[in-house]
Amino acid sequence: MGDGTRAGSGYLVYAAAFVIVVAGMREAQGLLVPFLLSIFIAIIAAPALSYLTSHRIPTGIALVLVIASIAGGGMLLGVLIGSSVDDFSAQLPEYQQKLHQQTQALRQWLEKIGVDVPEAALSKLVDPRKAMTMAAQGLSSLGSLLTNTFLILLTVIFILLEASSFPAKLHRILKNPAHSYPTFEQFVYTIKRYMAIKTLTSLLTGLLVIVWLSMIGVDYPLLWGVMAFFLNYVPNIGSIIAAVPAVLLALVQLGSGAAIWTIVGYLVVNNLVGTLIEPRFMGRDLGLSTLVVFLSLVFWGWVLGTIGMFLSVPLTMTLKIALDSREQTRWMAILLGPEIKA
Repeated sequence: MGDGTRAGSGYLVYAAAFVIVVAGMREAQGLLVPFLLSIFIAIIAAPALSYLTSHRIPTGIALVLVIASIAGGGMLLGVLIGSSVDDFSAQLPEYQQKLHQQTQALRQWLEKIGVDVPEAALSKLVDPRKAMTMAAQGLSSLGSLLTNTFLILLTVIFILLEASSFPAKLHRILKNPAHSYPTFEQFVYTIKRYMAIKTLTSLLTGLLVIVWLSMIGVDYPLLWGVMAFFLNYVPNIGSIIAAVPAVLLALVQLGSGAAIWTIVGYLVVNNLVGTLIEPRFMGRDLGLSTLVVFLSLVFWGWVLGTIGMFLSVPLTMTLKIALDSREQTRWMAILLGPEIKA
């Protein structure tokens, strides 16, 4: 057997293994999503735990404080948005009916100026009701995930407890700890830094959206702020997805003027945070190509559902950082990164 044939067979084996792993992840979605979310929360909480322990607070007490903060924040979020999610879902048919009427009015206006658009074609091309439905489904998925709060918090506790002993275990596993461990340490530090900066900028984005929509008078500003917070983890595309349901609701509730002001608000907030603040602290090295962001959104959304879309970029970003930590795979990290100007 020639070298070319052997290499081709190896690629087929890798491809088959990838398909089997993805199929297994899709089938285990109910178990995998809470576990990945636990890792996501643990990475965000780890700097706070390290800060407390570095100031001579016992690990047990520091862990209780961190977990209490996470649980309190989750409960507060559930209380604040729970009734709003139910109310929005109940009002959804009415909003959809108003959107349908406005779509028909748009078709009639186009006919008056000489543009003949069949109703079926317009419904397929412009169907804003689907965006409202997707928003309701996404919020419902977020609400249903809160039912796994106890499991998620328990997993976060064990991950944080295990994290302190992990370096010692890694030193025993590695053949050459003095050479390999600094690379791993840099990898973990980069992930923590990325997640910390992204969480703070996402929080700022959500708060600014809440304030802006409250000033305009759009219903459920807290819901759209929470959606902007989560979707800010998805650069470029996430801000567009987060804006669509709020703009449509402003159009239905307050008219075209309010919808335009809502668009302006989202543009200002996302350009302020995404273009000025975030790159200043994060740097270009921690970016992703727009194409990679879109493909990761589709892939992880298909594998893990709605929550997979929220986690898509952090998962892909972790992969990019891991590839960038080794000289042999750094070229892959460059391909996943943002556009490089010649």
